[in-house]
Amino acid sequence: MKCIIASTSTLHGSSYLAYLLPEIQNFFSLPKQLLFIPYARPGGISYTEYTQKAKTAFQQIGVDVKGIHEFSSPQKAIEEAQFIFTGGGNTFLLVKTLHELNVMQTLKNAIIKGTNYLGTSAGSNICGVNMKTTNDMPIVYPPSFNTLQILNFNINPHYLDPQPNSTHKGETRETRIIEFLHQNTTPVIGLREGSWIEVNHKEIHLRGKLKARIFESPNQIYEIQPNHSLKNL
Repeated sequence: MKCIIASTSTLHGSSYLAYLLPEIQNFFSLPKQLLFIPYARPGGISYTEYTQKAKTAFQQIGVDVKGIHEFSSPQKAIEEAQFIFTGGGNTFLLVKTLHELNVMQTLKNAIIKGTNYLGTSAGSNICGVNMKTTNDMPIVYPPSFNTLQILNFNINPHYLDPQPNSTHKGETRETRIIEFLHQNTTPVIGLREGSWIEVNHKEIHLRGKLKARIFESPNQIYEIQPNHSLKNL
């Protein structure tokens, strides 16, 4: 199993996937074509528009992109793909679509069997035990919150630290995750922008330049450094 599971697709001031493309080239054995799953539809963008965005980025490293919606059978498309990328957007919509098309398990099986996988934002959320630590609004109702479960923990992409001087009095990201842990026992990793999880067979590491925040329970919260192993989380 080889995966890059990233907090975000785009860093402020840069183009789509720009910061990740060198890592993708170095980490994966790149095929000529990549299967793109655009179901999360950020901002309501169409599948065709979203796929074109991914295509433009991957052209820079010599990889063609084809959207899963272009195939008559999404199951077969996943089973035959060598490299799969699930983009960000709304996690509720992504999970609902994957379940309704009966491809959540198909995608999990493909990744476990060795299909290279790239996820960003919502596409990373689905790698955890469930989607309950997403930041997204529940714009649709998935038949299940269960996701791929290729990791033993949940992810909170775009993790934001509390701002001491902010006048905003609403709940912080940390508060929301602690609420989750009062009702669930699944650990959570808060991934800051520009960070990603690298899965290389049985090895799992935090990558990027920033620390990540680990929530194991409401009272067990700590920071880890880049390149730290997540194997035992």
